[in-house]
Amino acid sequence: AFYKWRQRYGGMEASDVKRLKDLEEENARLKRMYANLSLVHEALKDAVAKKL
Repeated sequence: AFYKWRQRYGGMEASDVKRLKDLEEENARLKRMYANLSLVHEALKDAVAKKL
């Protein structure tokens, strides 16, 4: 575990590690948001197709 951590974060300053963690969290949040919006979009397309 230590070697994997060192390989990933070894050359970084503490502020760089924090920024990386923040960006990873934001990326995960945006991916979830995109997935939810894609589902809503598909549902709306199906609803419109049924009305036509």
